[in-house]
Amino acid sequence: MSQPRHPSGLDPRTEVLTRGFDPSLSVGSARPAVFRSSTYVFSSPEAAEHAFDLMAGRVQPKPGEHVDLVYSRFNHPNAEILEDQIVPLEAGARSALVFNSGMAAIMTALLTFARPGDSIVYTVPIYGGTQHFIQDFLEPWGIIGIPAPAGDGKAIAAAMAAAPRPAVVLVETPGNPTLIMTDIDAVVRQGRSHAVPPLVMVDNTLLGPTFQHPLVLGADMVLYSATKYLSGFSDMIGGVAMASDAGLIRRMRSKRSLFGNILQPDECWMLDSRLPTVALRMNRASKNAQRIAAELARHPKIERVLYPTLFPDPEQRRIFEAQCDYPGGMMSIELRGGKPAAFEFLRHVRIARNAVSLGGVETLACHPKSTTHSGFTEAEFAQAGISDGLVRISVGIEDWHDLLADFEQALAAV
Repeated sequence: MSQPRHPSGLDPRTEVLTRGFDPSLSVGSARPAVFRSSTYVFSSPEAAEHAFDLMAGRVQPKPGEHVDLVYSRFNHPNAEILEDQIVPLEAGARSALVFNSGMAAIMTALLTFARPGDSIVYTVPIYGGTQHFIQDFLEPWGIIGIPAPAGDGKAIAAAMAAAPRPAVVLVETPGNPTLIMTDIDAVVRQGRSHAVPPLVMVDNTLLGPTFQHPLVLGADMVLYSATKYLSGFSDMIGGVAMASDAGLIRRMRSKRSLFGNILQPDECWMLDSRLPTVALRMNRASKNAQRIAAELARHPKIERVLYPTLFPDPEQRRIFEAQCDYPGGMMSIELRGGKPAAFEFLRHVRIARNAVSLGGVETLACHPKSTTHSGFTEAEFAQAGISDGLVRISVGIEDWHDLLADFEQALAAV
């Protein structure tokens, strides 16, 4: 599926460089400056009153209305610029909100739309921090978390049907770290069959915004760890929420003001400067990963390679072909020999770095069972498909021949 043009008629690659910033407001600067002020001067007492009414949700902004800034915990110029310029990258989006981490975006979204007694259905595998937040924080406060196996449409539908007061269905696709795909369109249709449809949120970090467009498929919201592909250089932390319904983002904005987890001006400036190259970086990483995955799939020391173009399951192939443009830069390999083999492989890589996180220009590799998902029980590991020999690899933009040779020499040491 291809990304549609923005309603303005401009291609997203043009929109991201032309909207949301007026050089005349920054002494003619061709690109946004950094505004580090903590507080802002009101144009009048009436403007101050109106700004606080808007911030508290007592009134709604008029179309195109410019409102005085108040205080940088609530908003600031760099956040406004970034939120405006990131929208065209996400097909179907109309509004965005930036946070100081991906977990802050997820936390704020769930706490905005779920109440004690509600249920959150979530696919597994999912990022370990997300699962811990639901299990260890939300459940003691009376919000029920119900896991459902990613990619299994019948099981997800059954979980939604059995959930008391389902408020949110949170889908991570591809699943981290096994790359299992979930049919977003099917989840949306199932949710709409409920008397009170739950919000469908998609963690789009692994393939978005370039290769997968959940809002076009009917999802209500997409969530990102902007630390990953959106930033791309492993040097900052950030999060983003986007939706086609600006009302959802307005509701989250009031919670962000309360929690104080807005992305700070310097990080907004850094992230904004990297948006025009997101697709370039993701396309290079995807091409590298696809070539390397095809070669490693034949290696005798590897049990299997988990990558979208190599899915053996026809249903997984169908989902990938229906909702993704390209397979992306993430892959996992399962080594024969379990944890000792995985550790030896990681010990001997030279170009790739043994580190958690993903989506940077450099190649990173880690052992999920002992790092990113290490708090799981054995039953949860089994449910998520995370084995002792599994190594997750975020392929970067280096020369793919060099990366393949690095992986092959590390495998030779196993």
